[in-house]
Amino acid sequence: MTQGAVRQNSVDRRLITIGEITGVHGVKGYLKVRSFADSLDLFSPGIRLFLGSSENLDTEVNRGDWYNIVRATPHKKGVIALFEGVTREIAEGLVGRNIAVDRDDLPELEPDTYYWEDLVGLKVTDIHSGYLGVIGYILPTGSNDVFVVQGSGKEILVPALEWVILNVDIEKGEMTIDLPEGLKD
Repeated sequence: MTQGAVRQNSVDRRLITIGEITGVHGVKGYLKVRSFADSLDLFSPGIRLFLGSSENLDTEVNRGDWYNIVRATPHKKGVIALFEGVTREIAEGLVGRNIAVDRDDLPELEPDTYYWEDLVGLKVTDIHSGYLGVIGYILPTGSNDVFVVQGSGKEILVPALEWVILNVDIEKGEMTIDLPEGLKD
């Protein structure tokens, strides 16, 4: 149903956040990365990624630069990555930055699969209760993602399951669901 490769909001954004730098590893400039992507393919050698602060990913100005991946390996719940031209000193200054990829460089998705980036902000309507609010963020739970719908002063947790999510219309910014009884209140 979803492809966990995103965090922020806006369908029109050129850059898609795929992870964040959480620390430095070793003395050669390797970075510890928490990946938001389901696949580590976006961290393959030669891939060009933007390392910037979260508030600048919309505009790609001032605080961020493009880097090519030299090497990346899975490590615990993330990735250890070496970027071209990054020394230990440079790496220390990159901790806390988000990692983004140009939307055009993302792989094509299978039908009825979406990047989180495209789902956050959608208006959610239940076929029984009507309008519930908008998707504020998405929680990965292991078995299935959970959409956190914010509206009317409360949050509603909506499991990302095919029988719950009836329709997603990215162009209109809408999602139609059939929320199970126990989750409505």
